[in-house]
Amino acid sequence: MRSLVKVMSYVVWLTQLGLSVAAPLAGFVILAVWLHKSRGWGAWTIPVGIVLGLLGAAGGLYSGFKTLHRLSREDEQQQTQGFNDHN
Repeated sequence: MRSLVKVMSYVVWLTQLGLSVAAPLAGFVILAVWLHKSRGWGAWTIPVGIVLGLLGAAGGLYSGFKTLHRLSREDEQQQTQGFNDHN
């Protein structure tokens, strides 16, 4: 049962990582296309939206990998902790 909970927490984490990478890119591109088409902004808005989206996606990926690194360190500490080694 405990391993199922651990697997499900990793599935939830991977879903969150995917959303934190895909959502900024999609959001900025959609916003740029909308500004270009409905508000009459220049064609420069689409490349700017793509660049901002890529920067947001990179930030989401970086924070996700930082979280994964922290989780892996916590797992290692729990595995090496002995019976009488309580913190």
